[in-house]
Amino acid sequence: MAQYFEVHPENPQPRLLKQAVALLSNGGIVAVPTDSSYALVCHLDDKAAADHLRRIRGVDDKHHLTLLCRDLSELANYARVDNKQYRLLKAATPGPYTFILEASKEVPRRVSHPSRKTIGLRVPEHKTLQDLLALLGAPLLATTLIPPGETEPMNDANEIRDRFEHQLAAVIDAGACPLEPTTVIDLTEMGTGGDAVLVRQGRGALGAIGL
Repeated sequence: MAQYFEVHPENPQPRLLKQAVALLSNGGIVAVPTDSSYALVCHLDDKAAADHLRRIRGVDDKHHLTLLCRDLSELANYARVDNKQYRLLKAATPGPYTFILEASKEVPRRVSHPSRKTIGLRVPEHKTLQDLLALLGAPLLATTLIPPGETEPMNDANEIRDRFEHQLAAVIDAGACPLEPTTVIDLTEMGTGGDAVLVRQGRGALGAIGL
């Protein structure tokens, strides 16, 4: 049975978030609000949790998972970023964008794309999620909470609890969040002189980051 943490949207209670951190550290999957719909998250270093997250989401190991990072400096620990890529990332973070980059050695091979050795990374602009990341002290492995066989993400905490209460360790409710996934941009070609490639248009506007 999933625990339910109802937190204040602007001043989330640390004691509740600490309980969620403890569940994540023990291998749990938690549904968290972001600046672009809810996401399922787990501890980066827990293989069993990552496998469980994929099963809940109904995706295989070829599906890009995303690292949620506190800030751009943390993101740069997990991806190879040159100056041109860094300038674009700086303009877009924090915000509703996911960037595909070449994974650094800090990323476990089992969570990067099996053939391309890439990883999706983003810095969310959401107070509750930022506080959770700060308490954890590490990135979270994440995927948009889109139920298997469906195309739209979920954004209502009560509906998520009702539907996944036996598969999740917890649901964090900080009020409804947007019902639109992130904009996904592949920056790997930019690292070899190419251009950024739009993979999915979502909530993040391209014009806002100069694309």
